Amino acid sequence: MNHVVLDAGHGGKDPGAIGSFSKEKDIALAVTLKVRDILKRESPQLKTTLTRDSDFFVELKGRHAIANKANADLFVSIHINSTAGTTTRVQAGTKKVKKGKKWTTIPVYKTIHNRSTKTSGTETYVLGLTRNDQKEKAIGEYGETVAEEPGLLDENDPTTAILIAQYSQAFLSRSVTLGSKVQQNFAKAGRNNLGVKQKSLEVLAGSAMPGVLIELGFINNQEEEAYMNSEAGQQALANAIATAILDYKKEVEKK
Repeated sequence: MNHVVLDAGHGGKDPGAIGSFSKEKDIALAVTLKVRDILKRESPQLKTTLTRDSDFFVELKGRHAIANKANADLFVSIHINSTAGTTTRVQAGTKKVKKGKKWTTIPVYKTIHNRSTKTSGTETYVLGLTRNDQKEKAIGEYGETVAEEPGLLDENDPTTAILIAQYSQAFLSRSVTLGSKVQQNFAKAGRNNLGVKQKSLEVLAGSAMPGVLIELGFINNQEEEAYMNSEAGQQALANAIATAILDYKKEVEKK
């Protein structure tokens, strides 16, 4: 493995999830830059490419296009989680209304929206099966860089569809391997491990390589938001991700 693309989620006009004092796009970028710096220091021969290195917007399709055009071996997208929050209807007082000739007192209600959550933890996503066709299309389109042998994925060869399916399954397996390493490292750092899950995400479906999308924590959890905005928290998160990438690199190169 020679090349990894690091994708900081959202950016520019798209803030992503919003907490009480911070935005997803800023935390994701800060952690992504730290991951890049660790990889450069620990494995100088491993090339790293960023989909964005400052606060600007990149379309979802533009993100995996960067990875595909760079002939990368791995795609890692970094995001921050959030829950929908809750809505509660509570009595705010009473008022008198006239019904016929009589006045009566009725309750007055108001709706309270509470975005905060007690949900906490990290989770990593690999591609869901419902977008596997898109993954296979990307593999076919970039066959010359994906295949281990030049000309192996020839669109005129009837066996190519089988080979592409095999590559897709292999990429999913490798993605799960990386995701598991990421989550294990988060757990070692004391984070709540929510596991590796499948989800049909555009950035993973369109990339012709193994890839994961990492959710670092919940921005509408007060403690987690503070942690993800702290220098120590960001460094710990970046260390966990970078170590997982380097361990993954060693493992795939042994095979």
